Amino acid sequence: MNKIVIASDHGGFELKLKIKEYLLSQNYDVLDLGTDSNKSCDYPYFAKKLCSKILSGEFNKGILICGTGLGMSICANRFKGIRAACVSDTYSAKMSRSHNNSNVLCLGSRVLGAGLACDILDIWLNTSFEANRHQKRLDMIDE
Repeated sequence: MNKIVIASDHGGFELKLKIKEYLLSQNYDVLDLGTDSNKSCDYPYFAKKLCSKILSGEFNKGILICGTGLGMSICANRFKGIRAACVSDTYSAKMSRSHNNSNVLCLGSRVLGAGLACDILDIWLNTSFEANRHQKRLDMIDE
């Protein structure tokens, strides 16, 4: 069974519930790190929790959701080894995996509807990293 970790702030709470339901219907084992309501909260707390799960090796991929996806992306990319991509279209989802080997998908609930978000998610989850010349570039980032 595939495992994935997911988290959101209050702005992403409703979309997180829809994505979680979709992932469960696709036989994913989903760890939801919160938030558990649409009550105002701070997104960096949830981004840090999710990134810690990926960096520990417990999970390979995660999903962060806030109003635009931007705050979560900025926060997640502060952690060495995290390659978070804020995505709002299917082509960027594909490229973020095939060329950038993103391990965190950041989505904006005020930017995307649930249908497009699930399409983006499908492409992101099913696209492999091409490595080759792209790995050299990722290594340069980590230096």
